[in-house]
Amino acid sequence: MRGAELVAQSLKAGGINTVFALSGNQIMPIFDACIDTKIMLHHVRHEAAATYMADCWAQLTGKVGVALVTAGPGFANALSPLYSARFAESPVVLLSGDSPITADGSGAFQELDQTTASRPFTKLSFRSQRTTDLGHDIARAIRVAQSGRAGPVHLALPFDLLNADIKSISLPGVDSFLSEHPSLSNEVIDKMRNKIAEAKTPIILTGPRLNATRSKNILENLANALDAPVVSMESPRGLNDPSLGDFVEQVPNADLILSLGKRFDFTTGFGKPPTMSENAKFIVVDAEETELERARRSLGTRLINAHVADPVEIAKFLATIGKVGSLRTSWRTNVANAIKARPRESMDSAGPMRPASLCSEVQKMIDRADDPILIIDGGEFGQWAQACLSAATRVINGPGGAIGGGLCYAYAAKIARPEATVIALMGDGTAGFHFSEFETASRYGANFIAIIGNDSKWNAEYQIQLRDYGDQRLYGCELNPTRYEQAAQGLGCHGEHVTDPAELKKALERAQASGLPACINVEITGLPAPSGSGH
Repeated sequence: MRGAELVAQSLKAGGINTVFALSGNQIMPIFDACIDTKIMLHHVRHEAAATYMADCWAQLTGKVGVALVTAGPGFANALSPLYSARFAESPVVLLSGDSPITADGSGAFQELDQTTASRPFTKLSFRSQRTTDLGHDIARAIRVAQSGRAGPVHLALPFDLLNADIKSISLPGVDSFLSEHPSLSNEVIDKMRNKIAEAKTPIILTGPRLNATRSKNILENLANALDAPVVSMESPRGLNDPSLGDFVEQVPNADLILSLGKRFDFTTGFGKPPTMSENAKFIVVDAEETELERARRSLGTRLINAHVADPVEIAKFLATIGKVGSLRTSWRTNVANAIKARPRESMDSAGPMRPASLCSEVQKMIDRADDPILIIDGGEFGQWAQACLSAATRVINGPGGAIGGGLCYAYAAKIARPEATVIALMGDGTAGFHFSEFETASRYGANFIAIIGNDSKWNAEYQIQLRDYGDQRLYGCELNPTRYEQAAQGLGCHGEHVTDPAELKKALERAQASGLPACINVEITGLPAPSGSGH
């Protein structure tokens, strides 16, 4: 048995049946080994796409997403999406081929200190040192990715280890793959619950792992059990997330804030006034001690309790132990209404094609679908979509604020749930990052619908220039009015070009009926995204 076979068999033993990959010299032994283990390799067009896909796969399946890339520039290409996965708390394992360990320091082909390069993007970055350890290294990577605050792990696999023969092997046992989470005593949880019961206007904030897609009914059950608003935050705009309406205006009224895995960083105004009341008290639960230290620095004496524990497990427990006995109907209603609020003009579907008009028609399609999955990329049009659209299952660009992963997310979503109706929305700027993945979708028959809001500009930056520098200082943010649907057709997909709001419904229907991956290129007016009523 070769080292590569041990890698493949260990992945299989860890429950990994799907890997997103881009080939290269140093990982071809693993490609070969995947044949006998029946691991499905999805061969993509850019290494970053593989990492984005692994991220979305992890979010939708609850399992570890695995990306496999080659050394040197291939590895470097895959790094950026790890940043998104880190902030989205997605359990992702990036496996990279590496130059031979016996040639270290000799200037071998694509030699690079990969672990140093990837360390800022990951929970753990390490390199296999012995062929016999490859299986246990795979198990360690999978275990760490899921443990504590979930996130990406990078493992470098030297080429000579992958090709080496192994006389006797030891596959890692089942327990080697299991995640590890810190816990709290029932006594501590009871005290936490009592503090919430004593509060008049509490708010529970959660991190991305406790969003509606990944936690199912936990949030609703938690809100009912604690009789308090529960708000999951997963946008780079934080409390100004357009999908949260005017929630930011209610936050200063909270007298107690319980954080379940939500960082006190720029997205929460660092927990400081005026964003949050100087008289508010805070309880913070996080799987990482470093985040508790961050909270202590930001909150000072307002932090009354800080605990290292798994926020998801604590949320599940609190959601099942019965009501606290408080009655906060008015407070919960005020917060709920604030979250639902949208500027009236932003939702007006009349007149020329506007982002909200587009979204209104897309929402009808989502509502008709039996199992819709909504994918929304970043950027200004993405913020419109996040404000105007809703679905039971949703994946967005996340707190990291990256753009360009939307097509990759859409592909992974269709692979994860083949019977689902996958609808992805993105601006024309973001669509350009990984447009070639339309060919991947065509090759594998992943028939999602991608809707491009085309305003012929990098609109988020255009709006910054307009607001901060004036209309005489607009520079470098224009794009051509590109016929993206024609490019998609050239890659084997269905294409539609829409300029009239009245045409959109039929275009969506034709795209769905085609049975192909579809690109709907919609010409829109570039408008600033809503961000509460003040925008």
